[in-house]
Amino acid sequence: MTLPSIEKSIVADMALAPEGHRKIEWVSAHMPVLNRIRAEFERDLPFKGLKVTICLHLEAKTAYLAKVVQAGGAEVTITGSNPLSTQDDVCAALVEDGITVFAKYNPDPVEYKSLVLHALETKPDLIIDDGGDLITLMHGERPDLLETIRGGAEETTTGIIRLKALQKEGTLTLPMVAVNDAYCKHLFDNRYGTGQSVFDGIIRTTNLMIAGTTVVVVGYGWCGKGVAMRAKGLGANVIVTEVDAIKAVEAHMDGFHVMPMSEAAKKGDFFITVTGNKDVITGEHYDVMKDGAIVCNAGHFDVEANKPDLAARAVSIRTARKNIEEYKMQDGRRIYLLAEGRLVNLGAADGHPAEIMDMTFALQAVGLRYVNENYEQLGAGVINVPYELDEQVARYRLESLGIGIDSLSDAQKKYLDSWS
Repeated sequence: MTLPSIEKSIVADMALAPEGHRKIEWVSAHMPVLNRIRAEFERDLPFKGLKVTICLHLEAKTAYLAKVVQAGGAEVTITGSNPLSTQDDVCAALVEDGITVFAKYNPDPVEYKSLVLHALETKPDLIIDDGGDLITLMHGERPDLLETIRGGAEETTTGIIRLKALQKEGTLTLPMVAVNDAYCKHLFDNRYGTGQSVFDGIIRTTNLMIAGTTVVVVGYGWCGKGVAMRAKGLGANVIVTEVDAIKAVEAHMDGFHVMPMSEAAKKGDFFITVTGNKDVITGEHYDVMKDGAIVCNAGHFDVEANKPDLAARAVSIRTARKNIEEYKMQDGRRIYLLAEGRLVNLGAADGHPAEIMDMTFALQAVGLRYVNENYEQLGAGVINVPYELDEQVARYRLESLGIGIDSLSDAQKKYLDSWS
């Protein structure tokens, strides 16, 4: 029997499905929290009869989240949030599992936007977004697609910034759970996940040594802290650049060199941007970089390191290796840009470890259930993940590890709640 998802979907090659199934099976075996939530969803069917559209980095861990939401009774459609992070074999496997997919690896910008629109035109009741791609498209060009949506959940810092800008303008029309702002997300995904996966991408792509080099970490938020920590652990000399005085003091007290980018640009071997902002590396910085400097991004969009400035200074541009573009300057210096300036941990690797995304995607799943059950009372706006759900995910993780913790006694609770 032909699945409806096969007839509807747009993917590169259905023949790749067997390898995609193996990838999804591997990560699902290392995601015990999401497995537990899947069992709850299969029992309760919280999304029965509803349509859910997901826009995330479309690799195996995301695919398993889609299957968990499907297990809750939803009709699921998924698209990719980054052209270079989509894995065609995973897309094909999802289609065989009854999920509608509109995604291909490395489509051109016009096709990429078309695929996202296809996913939205299924008229979902709920959404899961990454970087605000779905939200900004609907609130900008296609407000008609907002009519059916009850609410959703947002994955990233950049997406929360966009949502809060819409909320400030009074134009956000639905409740969106800020999964990125959950305590578990900051501590584990942004710090430990980004820290490890960034160097996974750099090392896979370059096959170069980190120990003994100078790594410049641009931004010392939660992701920057993780990147700096892992760089130090790999034996690098770490420089942090910041615009926030408090974060700069923290980086200094954590043992890192802190200086402006104008100075750091002269010293770095590797430059890793993690700000969520644009133009944190520009022409004046490229002008003083060492021969062989390597630039990559772990923030969100490919605007943190200014690519037009780099191209304007180059006398030649060539692909030195897969996911490495060599820009040769007039004076003979070579500057290398990884993964086109897109997310290096996803464009040049497989993203965060499965155990990390187990917790993050568990938050997505319970957050989506929360907004579905409460959207009428919540109203339009950016909604925090309730602490009880955040802690529940952490407790599920501890239980999966066989780790127990203490509980407060009634007397201790009373003492903490009293003023005397």
